[in-house]
Amino acid sequence: MKEDQHRFLSLLGQLPARLTSEQTGWVLGCQPHDIPALVTSRLLKPLGNPPPNGIKFFCTAEVLELGKDRSWLTNVTNTINQHWHSKNARKQNGFVNGGQNGRPVFELSGKANGHES
Repeated sequence: MKEDQHRFLSLLGQLPARLTSEQTGWVLGCQPHDIPALVTSRLLKPLGNPPPNGIKFFCTAEVLELGKDRSWLTNVTNTINQHWHSKNARKQNGFVNGGQNGRPVFELSGKANGHES
């Protein structure tokens, strides 16, 4: 957060109405790179309908309320652990980005090899 933003919000005495993924991670006590796993598992819902690769914002009031729910936090913790366990297992088995040894997998269909099906 920029120094000006920090000073302004300190004077205001409250958080902004929308949080970025990084800010949401701070509030929930997790890393910004954990947030996409929580969105995918539907434990967090971004505001609006952002594109998959777009910036996502989260409702501050909702994030604060969810952060008080012990069972929800347990689900968050389990989801994050499972996500990284799976990701690390794929990496150890040599499968990165859908392919083996970092090579992408290409499906050989009629259009992929230049022929119509």
